Amino acid sequence: MTQTPPPQTFFFDRFGLDARALESTLGSALARRADFADLYFEFRTVQGMSLEEGSVKKTTHSVSQGVGVRVLAGDKTGYAYSDEVTVERLQVAAEHARQIASAPGASTSVDLRRNTAAQPHALYPVESAQIARPLPERVALLERVDREARAYDPRITNVMASFAIEEKIVLIANSAGELIADRQPLLRLQVACIAEDGGKRHSASAGGGGRVAFDFLVDDEERALKFAREAARQAIVAFDAVDTPAGQMTVVLGPGWPGVLLHEAVGHGLEGDFNRKGTSAFAKLMGERVASELCTVVDDGTIPSRRGSLNVDDEGVPTRRNVLIEKGRLTGYLQDRLNARLMGVEPTGNGRRESFMHYPMPRMTNTFMLAGEDDPEDIIRSVDRGLYAVSFGGGQVDITNGKFVFSASEAYLIEGGRIGAPVKDATLIGNGPDVLTRISRVGGDLKLDEGIGVCGKDGQSVPVGVGLPTIRIDGLTVGGTRA
Repeated sequence: MTQTPPPQTFFFDRFGLDARALESTLGSALARRADFADLYFEFRTVQGMSLEEGSVKKTTHSVSQGVGVRVLAGDKTGYAYSDEVTVERLQVAAEHARQIASAPGASTSVDLRRNTAAQPHALYPVESAQIARPLPERVALLERVDREARAYDPRITNVMASFAIEEKIVLIANSAGELIADRQPLLRLQVACIAEDGGKRHSASAGGGGRVAFDFLVDDEERALKFAREAARQAIVAFDAVDTPAGQMTVVLGPGWPGVLLHEAVGHGLEGDFNRKGTSAFAKLMGERVASELCTVVDDGTIPSRRGSLNVDDEGVPTRRNVLIEKGRLTGYLQDRLNARLMGVEPTGNGRRESFMHYPMPRMTNTFMLAGEDDPEDIIRSVDRGLYAVSFGGGQVDITNGKFVFSASEAYLIEGGRIGAPVKDATLIGNGPDVLTRISRVGGDLKLDEGIGVCGKDGQSVPVGVGLPTIRIDGLTVGGTRA
């Protein structure tokens, strides 16, 4: 494979930059005595391929590059970006960002030789450029996935399989004298199956990946094939689904991907910007009991090779393990540099952005609840009548009050302590903070998702991870198709 130079050397060589040019740009950005300024350089290569109806239909290759300049003054953010990376365009972007922040004052100098940045992690040591994989190897993988899904059941009539391989190189320089670089791989495989029988049609999807090379799928083919079987299984199970009973009932969430409910209903409410502005349901509750004492919620960006992990966040701050709720009490928020400074706390390594065209904001990385001590089978046996939800589709959440509505893509009735028939069109309706207080049992089977999570906020999307052990929630409202 093609070897790529170290990230910092890459940018200096490619764009003819040096430390002096960056120092000059940052000095211009601070010319009106702003509080902070940074430069975010990005070079991203993405390759994709998709298969449908038994053959590869599309292959893509895209390259993007650019730089964003940010100026912080008080609670104001000035941001400008350019996809042309030259010393001249850097100066223009710096001037625009400074004018947007409009902070009065005198000029400030920056010396990047201080280089006081904390050492980043080494969570995804991919040494070679994974983009340079042989095309036949990729085609063969998708064809094997297609055959595996169709072999699961003759009612599978179509398979859509695709993957995206990304390599992003970033360089961050700021007015604190820090110069940080990172190379960030990302891989995602997605499989969707359509099943037809007697005029009925159902679809389902599965997938996974992480901050790994394409070898992750090639060296252990079973990883890819299990996603094919899982998508096919879910599509076939839907044929036996019965109507969902509506009303308040006990709900058991399975391990892994159901953690997306925790991410949406609780996680966003713990981001620093919402709490600084007082718009979160968790604002001003630090130290208060906000959940059952069985609940400890963590956001951890340091788990090796996970989709939501980063050596450093998009502001150059090393990621870390942040305990947000500990045994039911609120212990922390997720912070970027801006909101941490305004709230008088340290940044937590959660400043994230979609690309150089976007300014960073506090976002989650890998968010999950820690395992408890209950046997998952005992949790099921403890429920006389309820719902067992093992996978979710879309959902909506109101950050200000925590109210949510989630659609379960795979769920089953629980009757007499046993898992019964699958149900269709089940929705879970509740309030995030209230749901946490209703958790009565937590299993010892914590599982993280397979690596497909994408989080949206203010028009920006970033890769994330979620996780959950089996949990029992007492008295959650279920929306269904029969009373």
